[in-house]
Amino acid sequence: MALVADGFEWDDGNRDKCRKHGLSHDDIEYVLLHSETLIVPDLKNSMVEPRSIAIGRTMSGRYAFVVFTLRTKGSVVLLRPISARHMHGKEIATYEEEISRIENR
Repeated sequence: MALVADGFEWDDGNRDKCRKHGLSHDDIEYVLLHSETLIVPDLKNSMVEPRSIAIGRTMSGRYAFVVFTLRTKGSVVLLRPISARHMHGKEIATYEEEISRIENR
């Protein structure tokens, strides 16, 4: 499922936090906009604002886990990445099973 937004919201609050785990802005944006990305609500961490989790692959094919929220500023909808990291083996297996299940519906 690809997200539809007018752009991204990057600032000092999320730029370094996302970069510290080895993912570039381009990697994160690609994961959030790619059609094979699995997106689920992050109910556990949505106390202040609704958050979602995106699980997918970067342009180079590495698996990534991105936490984000959507922010509306006037009539503009922006994707705000909150945290991002590469995925672990168990997470990759779960993602591949879920994508396979969705594609076989």
